Amino acid sequence: MMSISLNPYLFFDGTTREAVHFYEKVLGGKVMSIMTYGDMPGDPNFPLTDDMKNRVMHAHLKVGDADLMFSDTYEGMPYQQGNNIQIAIHPKEEERAREIFAALEEGGQVIIPLHKTDFSPLYGMIKDKLGVIFNVNVPE
Repeated sequence: MMSISLNPYLFFDGTTREAVHFYEKVLGGKVMSIMTYGDMPGDPNFPLTDDMKNRVMHAHLKVGDADLMFSDTYEGMPYQQGNNIQIAIHPKEEERAREIFAALEEGGQVIIPLHKTDFSPLYGMIKDKLGVIFNVNVPE
């Protein structure tokens, strides 16, 4: 049996920090990490605005045994309140991540192709044929 975990991933338009602390208080959770876009190594080809640098790229809230993850959208990206929950899938094996991504791609749309990042050996984002967005992320 291959090992996999998944969790809800909530997106906000610049209000992630506020949301994380709200749910921390309401649900009695513990903030594990908050990382901004500015915390990551910069790409000289795509300089970030000051607003983008302060936006939250990834936040992790532990609630009991559950993980809630959060991110701010990229400035200018479409955002609709109430339709801002995605699913994060964390297969341990890269091969399994590729299988899942390929299966979701049938009739779907790749948002970010699978690739190596500073935070994962393999990460991608995809909208499946039913309109659900998945973040596929192999843990480091």
